[in-house]
Amino acid sequence: MASFLPATTESLALAMDADEPSEKISILYRILDDPSSSADALRMKEQAITNLTEQLRTENRAEDLRCLLTQLRPFFSLIPKAKTAKIVRGIIDSVAKIPGTSDLQITLCKEMVQWTRAEKRTFLRQRVEARLAALLMESKEYSEALTLLSGLVKEVRRLDDKLLLVDIDLLESKLHFSLRNLPKAKAALTAARTAANAIYVPPVQQGAIDLQSGILHAEEKDYKTAYSYFFEAFESFNALDDPKAVFSLKYMLLCKIMVSQADDVAGIISSKAGLQYLGPDLDAMKAVADAHSKRSLKLFEVALRDYKAQLEEDPIVHRHLSSLYDTLMEQNLCRLIEPFSRVEIAHIAELIELPVDHVERKLSQMILDKKFAGTLDQGAGCLVIFDDPKTDAIYPATLETISNVGKVVDSLYVRSAKIMT
Repeated sequence: MASFLPATTESLALAMDADEPSEKISILYRILDDPSSSADALRMKEQAITNLTEQLRTENRAEDLRCLLTQLRPFFSLIPKAKTAKIVRGIIDSVAKIPGTSDLQITLCKEMVQWTRAEKRTFLRQRVEARLAALLMESKEYSEALTLLSGLVKEVRRLDDKLLLVDIDLLESKLHFSLRNLPKAKAALTAARTAANAIYVPPVQQGAIDLQSGILHAEEKDYKTAYSYFFEAFESFNALDDPKAVFSLKYMLLCKIMVSQADDVAGIISSKAGLQYLGPDLDAMKAVADAHSKRSLKLFEVALRDYKAQLEEDPIVHRHLSSLYDTLMEQNLCRLIEPFSRVEIAHIAELIELPVDHVERKLSQMILDKKFAGTLDQGAGCLVIFDDPKTDAIYPATLETISNVGKVVDSLYVRSAKIMT
């Protein structure tokens, strides 16, 4: 029996009719081993590669996909560069769909970059490098990703490839945002918008631009503008049934909470669009909105504990909710200590329904930040609140008198100088 199968429609049908996935994969590999390079054989092999990629992805055989990409290099020299690019990107996308393969994807992209450089396949290399930069950013290898992007963006600008330029500028904006460099993040996003205005941008890419715009505006506390961008992003993703739609909706609800319109959250969730995405993410935001409406720190902490994955592990939501929690806690503490000149910390903790050490730490911070005048008597476990010190009027009056005397002396000196001359 020959070690290969002829690259024909019959061989492909044989593979598809096989019962066991391993048998299908074996037949497809044998089709690829056919040495024939006729136009029909090449077309059948392309179909076999597509089917094999899908089978290996279904079986979660990521390492085999990586080996397949290396094995196909001689085949790529026989087909047009555009088809090569399509196959390579398809295999990399298939590896990305297998969970827990981030490191393998990075290795795979680096190998492909080296190969494309050697083969002088610029179009494919630029796209694989952009993908590699995105993977490095996800792995928090920010400096390496930034170095890669800075060289790539100059090259792509020179070629004026607007569609790829939009992707790269958007990625650069996300990268600078992760490094907390907001001015550069905004500049990169503006560049992405400028490039996008010159061409047709697919809805999914336009949604990504709007989502990033909303994130940057929210970071600057401009929650109303951020809400409108998140809404635009939600509409784009919702029309495409993209999983990012739920994140856009989640950030819309966050903006409503941050501008003290928490009562609107339930209405948005119960709307026709919101009902499609019911789940832990929306439940988490509803719990936070309820806590905010009731000004209850206890409910806030319960929400943070019950929905840790949705709130604390999402860096964007976590950053804004931390700020909201601190503000809410300070307002509650100021309201509770107002009637007292001396009060036990345990009593305040009981009133606010939070642990004593937590309350003591926050009161200490508020005193240092001069939110109120007071001191902590840790021996007695009490907070001593001072009356607001009245400014003594004698000091400003003395400074004003000295200033006026200085003016008189200056005037006398000018007059005496005139007399002497």
